[in-house]
Amino acid sequence: MADALRYVGQAAVYGLIALALGYFSDSPAYTHFPPDQALVKLSLVHPGDRVGECRRRTADELAELAPNMRKALDCPRGRLPLLVEVSLDGVLLYRESLPPTGLSGDGPSRAYQRFTVAPGRHVLAARLRDSARTEGFDFEHEADIELAPRQSLAIDFQAETGGFVFR
Repeated sequence: MADALRYVGQAAVYGLIALALGYFSDSPAYTHFPPDQALVKLSLVHPGDRVGECRRRTADELAELAPNMRKALDCPRGRLPLLVEVSLDGVLLYRESLPPTGLSGDGPSRAYQRFTVAPGRHVLAARLRDSARTEGFDFEHEADIELAPRQSLAIDFQAETGGFVFR
């Protein structure tokens, strides 16, 4: 009798667990992204200019170095932070000074940011400063864009192709 009662109890517990799993697998409705909005994503990995100028080593300095360390130029490792701005229809969405990565501050600066915006026609502008200048930007790109609901637009930066790319 005790064994039969134990099996009935186990079956009841397993049944409740199965019901809970079934309910929570579908019921609290989760909307990953609002259906009436569009998405703009900024993805950026870029090193700033070096902190200082490279200097040419003298012949005596090169002779003192081990053969595998003899480079004619001695350049500082550190990089400058980047200043990044993104604006939509003249409204600033993002402005950040991005420090370089790495233990010595010699790696690229990184940014990944998402912006939920209203669909429709917009003017999107992206600007980046990677030098020691104090005013203005080294790279700027502005474009008229048309965003549909649930559309995702990526802002990428590729210095070798001239700067910002909107896709």
